[in-house]
Amino acid sequence: MTDAGLDLTLVIDIGKSNARMFLLDEAGTVVERHNRPNASVTSALDYPALDVHGLQNWMQSSLRESRQARRCARAICVTHGAAFVALGDGGLAWEPLDYEFADVSVRSANDADFQAARIDFRNTLSPELPVGLNAARQLHWMQSAHPTHWSRTHTLLPYPQYWAWLLSGVACSEVSSLGCHTHLWNPAAADFSTLALQKGWAKLFAPMRRAWEVLGTLGPERGKKWGLPAACQVHVGAHDSNACLVRYLDARAHTEARQEALTVVSSGTWTVLMAPGAPVDTLVAEKDMLGNVDITGRVTATARFMGGREFAAIAQGAAPHTANLDELRKLVDKRIFALPSFAQQGGPFVNRTGALQQGGRHLSAQEHGQLDEATRATLASVYCAQLCAWLVLYLWAGAHALRAHIVVEGPLAQNPLFMQVLQALVPGSDCAASADTLEGTARGAWLLTRWGQPDPTHTVQAQPGIIENLDSYHAAWLAEVGLTQYGMPQA
Repeated sequence: MTDAGLDLTLVIDIGKSNARMFLLDEAGTVVERHNRPNASVTSALDYPALDVHGLQNWMQSSLRESRQARRCARAICVTHGAAFVALGDGGLAWEPLDYEFADVSVRSANDADFQAARIDFRNTLSPELPVGLNAARQLHWMQSAHPTHWSRTHTLLPYPQYWAWLLSGVACSEVSSLGCHTHLWNPAAADFSTLALQKGWAKLFAPMRRAWEVLGTLGPERGKKWGLPAACQVHVGAHDSNACLVRYLDARAHTEARQEALTVVSSGTWTVLMAPGAPVDTLVAEKDMLGNVDITGRVTATARFMGGREFAAIAQGAAPHTANLDELRKLVDKRIFALPSFAQQGGPFVNRTGALQQGGRHLSAQEHGQLDEATRATLASVYCAQLCAWLVLYLWAGAHALRAHIVVEGPLAQNPLFMQVLQALVPGSDCAASADTLEGTARGAWLLTRWGQPDPTHTVQAQPGIIENLDSYHAAWLAEVGLTQYGMPQA
């Protein structure tokens, strides 16, 4: 097939729980997709590591078996954050750590030199997070726990750029992964943090490139291994949540021109709220708020919680589509709440243990499990909507915006009750679900391979139902968790 016949784009989307590959045509339609669960593996050094070998084998075998892969003109990868890969002679210097490895935070907390080198939140806009979610802790752990293996490190790569290197042979770094709560990046200076410089890590990172840039082509040898054309161009790639934000990067102009407060809610394992143009000086590190660095290097006020895992913990297997308004009215009447937090890896309430409560009494695990499926699904949906609503209002509390415009991407966009409650809890808001059949992260990655070209964004407006006493229910929930009620500011 000639180069002119290459008309597809390969998007690799590696999330914390699932990995996906999409082949898209020039119109952005998916012509083929592959899915695989993603979990850590035990490394040769007996720590939990990212399953890079398993993922690579799956990708290569799937693409070699695909007839469509031979049509790929472009390839790009987006991945979860807090992940870095070290290259040595001929490949990996050591297996990349899973950010949920608890020992990395224990070691850094007990190391006086590391603690002394820590820098203020205002310097990195990156809060102190549990386990290895601050990737600097991972590097410190490897450097101190396994100095021999660390000494083999020639080059450090953000996780998306590791896959770009495998495909192209060109090593590079990219700002959205470096600026993703790592403690390695100073957004104001657009440079490595004091910590990264003091520890000698900064000089190990490959040269910076833009997410949309082309690194090169696969070439014949790599093309044969991957089942892709030798002429397939490889793009730099980006952090997944920031890829989701790509189609909304003109939001700052919208905010100024329309006095519109745009918040993009990217849902999955993590629910990430990104508010382009919102103030960053009111972010609270202890509430898992941060300044995310977008692919252009600009800072975006961001808040997060582990919404996918919290939903699952509350729903206990209940299908999201069973959530409904009738069940919500029962929850409101009976004052049954889900109180945070149901995941300890991050979010505004990371140090609090989640529980269901009715009439001021915590329900037992047995009582929780005995609730009807629809009740559990409804409670999980409402809980996520309540957290999102409070975070949206907080992020914009210091701005002068007339109207909240919220766009939801991912699984929560397919949950009508979540959408209805979110719109009801943000008065005067315009709350819409992405109608794109492709996940926001993958769509953003596809758009990066066409940087500068227009994207028709399709959304579906939430249809609010009548939910009597929801305001008082939410106010009682806020009081239980010790939060202040915010409203959209008026210009």
